[in-house]
Amino acid sequence: MNDKKIKVGIYGRVSTSGKGQDTENQLLVLREFCNSMNYHIVNEYVDEKSGGTDNRPAFKQMFDDASKRKFDVVIFWSLDRFSREGVRKTIHHLERLESYGVTFKSYTEQYLDGTGLFKDAIISLLSCLARQEKVRLSERVLVGLARAKAEGRVGGRPKLAKSIIKKINELKSSGLSNRAIGRELNISHRTVGVHLNINLGNVA
Repeated sequence: MNDKKIKVGIYGRVSTSGKGQDTENQLLVLREFCNSMNYHIVNEYVDEKSGGTDNRPAFKQMFDDASKRKFDVVIFWSLDRFSREGVRKTIHHLERLESYGVTFKSYTEQYLDGTGLFKDAIISLLSCLARQEKVRLSERVLVGLARAKAEGRVGGRPKLAKSIIKKINELKSSGLSNRAIGRELNISHRTVGVHLNINLGNVA
């Protein structure tokens, strides 16, 4: 009987910065849903990490298992629990699952159902959104560069005093994160990251 059941991998995620968040809340509902659908849960993949990166242990393991066809469908609470890397990268992850012969299903977003008849339409729609996102990003970059030029800033990056640059390097060497350095020096953590990427070759 179990051999005929659809095999499912459940993915749950909460951000480490999220107060009061608990993956168990997601998992309880998803388990109940799978039971009601007579799905066979092969494994549960749980991350407590930002969805803004694909460098998540359980996320990586899920794809590794998907490549081995250990399950037929990945079920997640919502698309932003699956990934918050932007439309282009998110659709890349979904297409990667599809290339393994594994579909996807969002519990709270019924239209995001790769197991249904409109799977191809969903992928096409997301691809369209990805293209629009790319265009908007390019427009924002051009507007930012034009504004920077008007303000006399080269390359769109604010100039930092040598004393600040020195302090950034010292604080980074002591092991502080970019956000912690930004708070310490009262500057944006993005400015810290840009400086480190350019001058130290570090990744924020």
